[in-house]
Amino acid sequence: MAAGVQREVTTKPAAVRGLSRSFGERTVLRELDLDIEPGQFVALLGPSGCGKSTLLRILADLDQEVTGAVEVAERRAVAFQSPRLMPWKRVWHNVVLGLPGRPDKQRAVAALEEVGLGHRVDVWPKALSGGEAQRTSLARALVREPDLLLLDEPFSALDALTRLKAQQLVGELWQRHGCAILLVTHDVEEALLLADRVLVMHEGRIGYDQVLNLPRPREVGDPGFVAMRAELLARLGVE
Repeated sequence: MAAGVQREVTTKPAAVRGLSRSFGERTVLRELDLDIEPGQFVALLGPSGCGKSTLLRILADLDQEVTGAVEVAERRAVAFQSPRLMPWKRVWHNVVLGLPGRPDKQRAVAALEEVGLGHRVDVWPKALSGGEAQRTSLARALVREPDLLLLDEPFSALDALTRLKAQQLVGELWQRHGCAILLVTHDVEEALLLADRVLVMHEGRIGYDQVLNLPRPREVGDPGFVAMRAELLARLGVE
């Protein structure tokens, strides 16, 4: 861990103060401050290379070469763009991989049933479709009962229909489990459909922070949705 960083484990999902991260001479995060409250669904937008995934990796404790103060919930889990399943272990075993103690198949089955994969428990990962593999990744995250769930563009590799189904599933799981979520995405509509707070990164800091008061379920044609989409696109430099 780099000199100057202060990392604490807390019951609060995440609190960051003065966070900076550089890669050689390139500074990606600059004195960034952020709080994520319990149960809050936060979407993080920004252009490629602005530091979104870097911030997520730091909160996941996968990147420690930083300066600043980081407080993060002890119970946290990550789902990446790639499901990262072990091909030599059956689906249920992938779900509980890394948990302490003996592999608990019953616990894995319960998590897989929750994401609609109770019928795929004993297959090998190569037998899964892209959407099924991503749902397995979500089950693996949820089985850890996180206070903070970190999602790094988990739907970007899916086809349009599968992506819509996966978005709906994540929204349902969030309401059911009540954990805080940080979703990194390039998709403005995805952010507006799912989150109750949207952030836009700019030059290594949070340049825009807006709580969404749009009623659920959300429709892309609603006037409030359309207006907020236009606002976010403008913040991202899209006319």
